[in-house]
Amino acid sequence: MKKYNRILLKLSGESLMGQQNTGIDPEHLHTYIEQILKVRELGVQIGIVIGGGNIFRGLSGTKAGFDRVKGDYMGMLATVINGLALQSGFQSKGIPARVFTSIRMEPVAEFWNRDRVIEALEKNEICIFSAGTGNPFFTTDTTAALRAVEIKAEALLKGTRVDGVYSADPEKDPTATKFDSISFDEVIKNNLRIMDQTAFTMCRENNLPILVFDMDTPGNLEKLISGQKIGTLVEN
Repeated sequence: MKKYNRILLKLSGESLMGQQNTGIDPEHLHTYIEQILKVRELGVQIGIVIGGGNIFRGLSGTKAGFDRVKGDYMGMLATVINGLALQSGFQSKGIPARVFTSIRMEPVAEFWNRDRVIEALEKNEICIFSAGTGNPFFTTDTTAALRAVEIKAEALLKGTRVDGVYSADPEKDPTATKFDSISFDEVIKNNLRIMDQTAFTMCRENNLPILVFDMDTPGNLEKLISGQKIGTLVEN
């Protein structure tokens, strides 16, 4: 039983670090691969956007003296590295996976083409979208929202280390309360930071639900897809 037929899964680059301070933890990567494959076995078509913060983050580079535009491009390249790691993990298990980039870099990956992506998804191939939108000043949250709308995903699933949306940062405020569901308008009213404003607005205007959940707890992704109340649902 599945609630969604096609999803866009957004993961942070930092999530791949595991217990490391930087880079990719192979064991943590393997855990994510296993969770995603269980969802694929349900017949769900999967698109993935992953950040690059475990390798390089453009804004951090700017604070260190890098030019913002060049820093953002460096961050885009970091997402390609993470995308290739995911692809390799899937392919090692015999699962077809393709990496599409917003900047041409064949033969490393394929250049983004919506029609080819849809065709691949319908063949149950996992599609990984890297290099952001191809433009500086846009986050991977915005990439996730854009690609989700373009491929007509039924929901954008944001996997984090927190189990949903709270009234305040639960890691800083022990009195913070969790929402099982919340509207886009309520998020704006309460100034809750779920995604960057551009991404959030795109989801709101296109009536694309956002599900925020804890990806680090094995089984959560499958439960969510099966319709169980995991994390927080944000919708109009």
